[in-house]
Amino acid sequence: MEKPKLALYWAASCGGCEIAVLDLHAKILDVAAAFDIVFWPVALDFKYDSVRAMTDKSIDLCLFNGAIRNSENEEIARLLRLKTKTLVAFGSCALEGGIPGLANLTTKEDIWRYVYVQSPSTVKDAVGIYPQTHSTMPEGSIEIPEMWNTVKSLDQIVDVDYFVPGCPPQPERIWEVIEHILSGKPLPPVGTVLGAGEKTCCDECTRTRNEKKLKQFHRPHEIETDPKECLLDQGIVCMGPATRSGCGALCTMANVPCRGCYGPPPHVTDQGAKMVSALSSVIDALDPEEIEKILDQIVDPMGTFYRFSLAHSILRRVEKQ
Repeated sequence: MEKPKLALYWAASCGGCEIAVLDLHAKILDVAAAFDIVFWPVALDFKYDSVRAMTDKSIDLCLFNGAIRNSENEEIARLLRLKTKTLVAFGSCALEGGIPGLANLTTKEDIWRYVYVQSPSTVKDAVGIYPQTHSTMPEGSIEIPEMWNTVKSLDQIVDVDYFVPGCPPQPERIWEVIEHILSGKPLPPVGTVLGAGEKTCCDECTRTRNEKKLKQFHRPHEIETDPKECLLDQGIVCMGPATRSGCGALCTMANVPCRGCYGPPPHVTDQGAKMVSALSSVIDALDPEEIEKILDQIVDPMGTFYRFSLAHSILRRVEKQ
């Protein structure tokens, strides 16, 4: 009996999702035994033309990680959607744009100006020279992808069947998803978030929360925290109240506040707005000026509240490429 075909792809991301797959350890052998891996550029020598030559919908499952940052990301997203029966947005970047999505706070032009003009170069006379999509060299023509002005999530480019959150998804949750697929059981409705819980990260956290009122916020390195007490109660911004469960609250177990990588809880549209709402209930002040002073203690609120979700939030930038 022919094995189902599996594809894995890495777009605009750090590569952590690829490593998370390898973190299945011995179970990766079960994956290799159960699937015919037909495309995994980071691990095996596959070419785009090989995928183009495949019959449409011949790939049974594709785990697509990374945001859509440039023309190549878009091209391969559309190609894999055409060739795949079940396309999964795998990890925070594919799901919501992830950390690359924070680039939407500025523009492509400003990023390039900083990198190629304002930053020192190791190449003589290279300051102010921007990458070109097409260049002619003595050896022939070179073509590189066109960088986009706006970072997008996978479902803003193509239809996505399922979503697996996490930066990266935890190996235990990845295996649960794969095991379910291999079991032959009916798949959940299209659009379902897999490999995650139905509550918040706070519900998984073992720390004790007393919902203290706060007049001051701290960065984690500024105070010595109580390992048993809720970090938010100690004045450290922790995204747990605005983050879906499923990771096992690993960050708070390591005395680090939740970053929000598992995305918003069920029935929450905007993760950042949810976190602002959670903070409003714990600030010990009624005077607007005092409230503003307390909130001003939070360093980089956009990067904190929307670290992983900006590109997919209600604040997302909408424009044609």
